[in-house]
Amino acid sequence: MIAPAAVDTTVPFLDLSAVTRVVRHAVLESWSGLLERNRYVGGEAVEQFESDWAAYCGTDFAVGVANGTDAIHLTLRALGIGPGDEVVLPTNTFVATAEAVVLAGAVPRFADVSADTLLLTADAVERALTRRTCAVIAVHLYGQPADMDALAAVAARNNLVLIEDAAQAHGARWRGKRAGSLARAGCFSFYPGKNLGAFGDAGAVVTSDRELDQRLRSLRDHGRRAGTHYDHAFMGTNSRLDALQAVVLAAKLPHLDAWNAMRRQIAGRYRSAFGAAGVPLVHEAEGASGVHHLAVARVADRERARRLLATHGIESAIHYPTPCHLAEPYARFARDPLPVAERAAGEVLSLPMFPHMSTAQVSRVCAAMQLVAGPDSALPSIAHFAEATHA
Repeated sequence: MIAPAAVDTTVPFLDLSAVTRVVRHAVLESWSGLLERNRYVGGEAVEQFESDWAAYCGTDFAVGVANGTDAIHLTLRALGIGPGDEVVLPTNTFVATAEAVVLAGAVPRFADVSADTLLLTADAVERALTRRTCAVIAVHLYGQPADMDALAAVAARNNLVLIEDAAQAHGARWRGKRAGSLARAGCFSFYPGKNLGAFGDAGAVVTSDRELDQRLRSLRDHGRRAGTHYDHAFMGTNSRLDALQAVVLAAKLPHLDAWNAMRRQIAGRYRSAFGAAGVPLVHEAEGASGVHHLAVARVADRERARRLLATHGIESAIHYPTPCHLAEPYARFARDPLPVAERAAGEVLSLPMFPHMSTAQVSRVCAAMQLVAGPDSALPSIAHFAEATHA
């Protein structure tokens, strides 16, 4: 008997190989220079990337750190937020946002989100406020900016610090201004799969607050005073951006806008095809120009959808299956049910999204999602739909 053929994964969830090929020569050349200079921690490569990233985001300063979690954690500490304080954040974020709040010694106060965009709203913030609230973290989930005008207004009315978790929003804009420049500080992750990703862990904080910039630089470097080695102003940590990663990010940055434009084109095709099939992508707010780090649809029978996609060689993922307030380590901080986020957690389905997806790959995903919308008993050939969506 002939064994059945293995499923051919024709559309991976994420493929970084094309992005790597674009920058390979520049990265190797820069790494060679680092080997000659032997400057692996700090130095010119890190300083140049920090300058370039601040300019790109539209802020005065950028501080490279070891990862996106540290970016949020150290920002909170640099702002003096800690024990006795509460920080409002959306519950449907990656756990690192809540983790950073707890690491700073503060209490995460989880809020519900918009049913359309799945982003934090000003009304949800108002409902989550207590007399201990001192900050709000706006998460630009999936690469789509939250309504920063409304969030800034509620923060100002209540004397709160507003912080952006822009870990998925490199290059995104809200009413023309780039993510990171829309609040007191913007926190980024450069994990390899991000729109701007390193070849390992890396992160940064951008701000136009000089005092905050100086505190962050000290905290990331064992609390040292600027220009000293054994004179410590704060109880800091070791969270520096490696020069090896800085040169990777510097090589990729000139391509970021083009890669984001490619993501928008793919998202446009998805939105058209999925909408016609009655399987909508998560809505993008008016005034936002997202960068589609993730392409997320909402599907009633998600497990069936994932099985069907896998049958046709299409990988998928879930971002995120459990809201933070229901996760075991954070359940003690939960106060009330958060029904929008709880319902969405059972429906969200992340589909393949990377800049160099081929037309055929996009067509295959569009075709499969049209099948997802139909009954099992009436599933036509995916080839028929692929031809139609490719036309």
